[in-house]
Amino acid sequence: MIKQIDRVTNDLNKQTEHFRVKGGEPICLGIVGINFAERCTSYEGTRPFPTDGKVYKHPIQEAEQAEARLMALAAPNFEEFLVLEFMASNEEPYEFRWHKSQQTELNYGAILARVSQGYEKRFH
Repeated sequence: MIKQIDRVTNDLNKQTEHFRVKGGEPICLGIVGINFAERCTSYEGTRPFPTDGKVYKHPIQEAEQAEARLMALAAPNFEEFLVLEFMASNEEPYEFRWHKSQQTELNYGAILARVSQGYEKRFH
C-alpha cells in the first residue's frame, strides 16, 4: 500500500489543480478508502503475493501511515477530505466490513452536512 501512496497523492492533487485551472469556484471533495485488513493477496499479472507481515506487509500494518501521509500531503488541497476505513479481503469468502463503523457513519454524515449547508451559501 505504501508503495502506491505517492502516486495516489499526486493523482489527487493533480485533479484539484485541473479543476481550479478550468475556472469557476469548484468545491473539491476527496474521498479515499484505506484497507485495514489483517491480510490479503497482491497480484503481479497472475502471480499471487499473499501478505506475510514481514516481506509483504499486511494492509493493517501500513494503513495508519498511509492515512497520515494522505492527510498531510493531499487533504490540504481539498475543501473536504474523508477517509473511509474498511477491512476487505480479496480471498474467499471475500469479507468486507467498515473499520470503526460507527465513526465511519458519523464522519460521512458530517461531511455531507457541511457540504450541503456550508457551501450552499457560495452559490446563492
